[in-house]
Amino acid sequence: MTRQIMFTLAGLALFATNAPAIAQQAAAPAAGTLNSRLTGDLVPTHDPVIAREGDTYHVFSTGHGKRLIETRTSKDLVTWTAGDPIFTSLPAWAKDAIPGSDGMWAPDISYVNGRYRLYYSVSTFGSNRSAIGLATSPTLDPKAKNYAWRDEGLVVMSTKDDDYNAIDPNFIIDREGRHWLSLGSFWTGIKLFELDPKTGKPKNAKKPVSIARRPAPAGGPAPVEAPFIVDHGGYYWLMVSYDYCCKGANSTYYTVMGRSKDITGPYLGKDGSPLMEGGGTIFLRADLQEQQRFRGPGHAGWLHDVDSKTGDGKDYVVYHAYDKQANGAPTLRIAPVRWGADGWPQAEY
Repeated sequence: MTRQIMFTLAGLALFATNAPAIAQQAAAPAAGTLNSRLTGDLVPTHDPVIAREGDTYHVFSTGHGKRLIETRTSKDLVTWTAGDPIFTSLPAWAKDAIPGSDGMWAPDISYVNGRYRLYYSVSTFGSNRSAIGLATSPTLDPKAKNYAWRDEGLVVMSTKDDDYNAIDPNFIIDREGRHWLSLGSFWTGIKLFELDPKTGKPKNAKKPVSIARRPAPAGGPAPVEAPFIVDHGGYYWLMVSYDYCCKGANSTYYTVMGRSKDITGPYLGKDGSPLMEGGGTIFLRADLQEQQRFRGPGHAGWLHDVDSKTGDGKDYVVYHAYDKQANGAPTLRIAPVRWGADGWPQAEY
């Protein structure tokens, strides 16, 4: 998520009224959902991603204070227990690359070639001097003898001379076996880098592909950030967050989705609206009505959870939202995803 611009631009309009129309997709929350049963250490959670190793689910999220990447685990997706942070200090390269930074934001987790890859963001408020770093470990289980995160250094960096912001990473392997990293926030939107499969770093850091942006209205930005790409049903599905997080119960974050036959786009909403023009289909909507409890759902991650016994798969979206009944606390949310007859996903939240 971007913690950079929204604080200084709080007085600007939260949504561009002249932006292209966005197709409505989300349904109203229902009683008895997974979200209604979540319990344990759910707060504070920003920018969550989720993975399963063995019989344990792991959530990683933006750290707070000296806890630079938060961890949580669950055996059943319902009861969550906070663990030790992965990091308590920045690696030396990050301190040198991004002076003044003291945090790690928006992690992403994948299992690649026998090791877990944890991509993360390092930045400072109000600047696109930002970097994506990488750490790897053979396991996610802190009790395992071989548990150890190894710093793999800088992946990609942006400066004031670039038109993008190198935060909010997401890794994917396409159907041809190519490795990619999407990232971006504000500026000119979401970029996609092809990676060297051996190193997990860009083949050419100077030639990213643009896959989503929102044309800025007069007088201010049109926020788009937090990409996540899912491969399903012959399409690549790109989730991004629109508008503003980090404002507690006043947050206007919401999640939009588009799909493409090609991983490099173009990504289109259900109505054909291009994500490169601020379009898309709403997947997780902003709860702005007074009676709604959870506001600003966004920075979504995804889990395709396969039953080891039956081989059946089920999809979940993990995200954060701000709890109006808890002074706007950023809270872990998880929803099963149902694929409709029209081929489009619906979150059961």
